Amino acid sequence: MKKDFVRGMSHGVPIMLGYLSVSFGFGILAVSKGLSALWATVISLTNVTSAGQAKGVEMIAAGSTLLEMALVQITINIRYSLMALSLSQKLDKRFTTPHRLAASYSITDEIFAVCSAQEKPLTPAYMYGMIFVAVLGWVSGTAMGAAAGELLPAAVSNAMGIVLYGMFIAIVIPPCKKERGVLAVSLTAVVLSLLFRYLFTSVSGGFAMIICAVAASLAGAWFFPVKETEEGGKE
Repeated sequence: MKKDFVRGMSHGVPIMLGYLSVSFGFGILAVSKGLSALWATVISLTNVTSAGQAKGVEMIAAGSTLLEMALVQITINIRYSLMALSLSQKLDKRFTTPHRLAASYSITDEIFAVCSAQEKPLTPAYMYGMIFVAVLGWVSGTAMGAAAGELLPAAVSNAMGIVLYGMFIAIVIPPCKKERGVLAVSLTAVVLSLLFRYLFTSVSGGFAMIICAVAASLAGAWFFPVKETEEGGKE
C-alpha cells in the first residue's frame, strides 16, 4: 500500500503544479466577488472543480437561486460521472464501495487522464496518493490567491483574475484545431453567449449558460456525430 501511495503521489506532482497556478487565479476571482479568503479555500476543498467553482462564485455574487445553481453545476460537472464510470473498469479488486465513494471526491479531468493511462489496475492507495497531492495543490493555490487578492491593488487583482479563463481557452484551442466538430460547437456556444449577453438580457446568467451548453452540444451531436469504423471502434 505504501509503495502504491508513493507512486500515486509522484504521478500527482505535475497535476499539483498545474493546479497551483490555476487555483491561484480562482482565489483572486473569489475575493473580487466578495468572498473571504477562508470561504474561497473551503469552496476549493469541498468542490475541486475549476469551471464549476468559477461559475458558482459568479452566481453567488449575482444572487442566483439555489435551483439555478444546482442546474448549472449539473450541466458543467456531469462529465465527472462519465469519467468515474470509465475508471470503474480499471479498478483493482481492493476497491470496495467505501473506497469508490472516497475516490470519487476528486476525479478531475487531469486525474482521470493519468489514471486512464495506467496499464495496471488502479488500487485505492495509488488514487489516494494522487488525490492527496493534487488537492493539496488546488487548495493551497486558492488560499494563496485569495490572500493575495485581499492585499494586492484592485487593478493588479483584476489583471491576474484572467488566469482561470486563460486556462479554459488553452484547453479548448488545441482540440478546435484538430476537430471541426469541436470548433463548430465552441463557436456556437460563443455566438449564443453573445446573444444572451447583449440581446436576451432578461435571461439570467445561469440559465443562459445552461441553454448555450445544451444547445451547442445538441448541434454538435446532430451535425458532427461520432462515426463507427469497420472494426467497431469510433473515429
